[in-house]
Amino acid sequence: MAKKKKEQKRITKKLLNKYRLVILNEDTFEERISFKLTRLNVFVLTSITSIILISCTTILIAFTPLREYIPGYSSTSLNQKATRLVSTADSLETVLAVNQEYYNSIKKVLTGDVKTVEFDIDSAVQSQKLNPDEVDLNPSEQDMQLREEVSREDKYSLFESEKSSTDFSLFPPVKGSVTSGYNVNERHYAIDVAVPKDTPIKAAAAGTVIFAEWTAETGHVIILEHGNGLLTVYKHNASLTKQQGELVKAGEVIATAGSTGELTTGPHLHFELWRDGYPTDPSKFIDFE
Repeated sequence: MAKKKKEQKRITKKLLNKYRLVILNEDTFEERISFKLTRLNVFVLTSITSIILISCTTILIAFTPLREYIPGYSSTSLNQKATRLVSTADSLETVLAVNQEYYNSIKKVLTGDVKTVEFDIDSAVQSQKLNPDEVDLNPSEQDMQLREEVSREDKYSLFESEKSSTDFSLFPPVKGSVTSGYNVNERHYAIDVAVPKDTPIKAAAAGTVIFAEWTAETGHVIILEHGNGLLTVYKHNASLTKQQGELVKAGEVIATAGSTGELTTGPHLHFELWRDGYPTDPSKFIDFE
């Protein structure tokens, strides 16, 4: 026990022993600065200094822009730019998808790649028969709100929409002899009208030129978009007088008749009428003769 106390006194004495740190002039040995130190003071001072340095370094890294220069930390501005780039990329993907669908529709118009659907009307009606006892005809709360909203909108827009649809009409692009009619079975979704070469081809309605190019099979082709999902196509022209992006009026000359392309037997106009991506018989709306 006494030995243990002596050991503790010896350690305490070592820690509290005073030392002098003297800084001398090397040439004159003149004393410049001197410090009285103990081992305990040196240990305490070193510990406090280390804690202060670590705290200051942590604060600089956590709350100042200096952290951006340390590997592993991301920059706030870079994160914002990355977020904007991701948003822009998503928007571009959406636009590209819409444009691709649009170009695919135009491609179908040019190539006539349309699939017809045949079904049995009796089987279709039979499949839609329902048992009235199993159907709940009471309107839900969401249904009532929707009906009220639609009635408010239709109260003022009904007559305007009907007026705009009934005022729409198509004009014959040319007058001549119909040599080949609309035939779905033969994949001929157009009316062929024989006319003399260089006969003016007119726009069937006001619209925008969305395609005006040369194709190997159908020669000079021009396509007009008239709104409401309506397209008109004019093929085998000798020349085109309008370019893509131009606006045309109903009855305005857009091309001259000819016999260009591989799939032609003489001067004529190959005229197609499309609605919402599906071909329609033009003879139901236009008198070519």
